[in-house]
Parts: sequence; structure tokens; C-alpha cells
Amino acid sequence: MWAPDTVSTMPASNTPGAPSPFPTVANFRDLGHWAGDGGRVVAPGALYRANDFATLDDDDRAGLSGLGLRTVIDLRTEVERNGTPDPSFPGATELVLDVLADAGGQALPANLGAVLADPKVAQQMSEQLTPESARTIMTGNYRDFIDLESAQRSFRGFFSHLLGDAPVPTLFHCTTGKDRTGWAAATFLSVLGVDRADVYREYLLTNDRLVPALRPIFDNFAAAGGNPDLLQPLLGVEAQYLDAAFARVDEEFGSLEQYLTEVLDVDAQAREELRARYLVDRA
Repeated sequence: MWAPDTVSTMPASNTPGAPSPFPTVANFRDLGHWAGDGGRVVAPGALYRANDFATLDDDDRAGLSGLGLRTVIDLRTEVERNGTPDPSFPGATELVLDVLADAGGQALPANLGAVLADPKVAQQMSEQLTPESARTIMTGNYRDFIDLESAQRSFRGFFSHLLGDAPVPTLFHCTTGKDRTGWAAATFLSVLGVDRADVYREYLLTNDRLVPALRPIFDNFAAAGGNPDLLQPLLGVEAQYLDAAFARVDEEFGSLEQYLTEVLDVDAQAREELRARYLVDRA
């Protein structure tokens, strides 16, 4: 059974999806406490999800260090990593899993705020996009999480890490911590038997946590002449995005279980092992 290697200094909470205790990492959250298989709950303090650390301040760096992280999984592209390198945390090793390596540069830029404040970018986006076409782009990206070889390889590596000998806690993230990170979290929670409705609840928390923190980006985009309504479908999350990924799984593999087995090397025995490791009795 999973047990922490260190004592976390994060404020205790029995509420699944509790708000980030780190203001400069707005989309951080513990995946613990969600109800899973057999009346157990996902172990708190084992697996954290987050956005990048572009605005990390000293207080939050100290708080994150206090979690005793042992692995930081970076799901970003090389361009994103070079633009905003991860900080080092004491005792933690980095694992790079570039989900979109085969996508031809579809990821959001690391310097997102500066890019969207450029009047030329704001004008071009407002001329070429509508909120609905932005949603179409996003659903296509989620289908890529299933289809791209780099995505298959990366999410396979994610689960390989969770099934391996590497100690916990583990933190995984991308730039905004909502799409690549969101699919990794959704599949992990699904493996642990978390109800699909709760998987969506956890996923949609990004709209409550990240989007308000990005309000200056919306305001600067509008000041540059852009239509801020375009940014909500791009910088937030919607149930239809996750719908697109799960639907693609069903189309291509027949079921989530077959996708896990055939693509991610997470067969029935591995799924039981993950449940044994990451589910605990209710407190």
C-alpha cells in the first residue's frame, strides 16, 4: 500500500479538488480524496497536477518543496520547456514526456500573456477565429491525445512511472495544466474506479481555479483589440473536450479498458496494481 516518504506541509483537507494552497500555481491540486473502487478513496498526497511555474514566487516554491516531491513529470514541448524551465525541487527528479512532439507546434506558447497582448496577434485571432471554431480546435487537440504516437508514448510513460519503483509524491504538469494534464488525470482517476461524473467534476475545476488567475490575459487581449470571448474556450475547459477524447477511445479501441491495455500497457493486472497503490480506506 502507498505510504508517503515525507510528511507534506500542505494544509490538510478531506475535500477532493481543494483549491490550490499556492497562489502563484493557480491550477495546482491534489488528486486525492475522490471516491474510487471498493469504497476506497484516492490516496491524498500521492499525485498532484499543476500548471507550469512561470509565476512561481519564493513562498510557493518553499511550499512546494515542503511536499517532498520525488518526481516532476513535464508533459510540455521542447519550446515550452525552454521558454519556462521547471525549477528544481530538493529530492525530485524530472521526467520529460512530450505529448505533442508529433503535433507540429500546437501547444500554447510558454509566454502566453505577452503573445496575446500583441495587437497583431489579437487582430489576427479575432479575424480568423470564433468561439465555436476555437472549440473545434480544442476538441481536435483532445482527439490527438489518443491518436498521436508521441501522445501514446507519453501517456504510456506516465503510467509506467506510476507502476514502477519510483517513489511518490509525483507532480505532473503542462503549461496551463488543463489539457494534457487533464487527460492524464482523467485516465488515472478512471483506472482507480472514480465515477465518470466525478472525473468530469475534477476536470472542470480548472474553470474555477485557472481562468480567474488568467484574467489579466483576457483584459490585455481586449486592450490590444481582441475579442476576449475567444479566449474562454482556449484557456478554459469544457465537458465537450473530454467527451471528444473518450469518444475517440471508444471509436478506435472499443472501450477505455482496451485503450489502456493496447496503447498504454495498463492491462487488468496493472489496473489492479494501481488501485492497490493509490487507493486507501476512507479516514
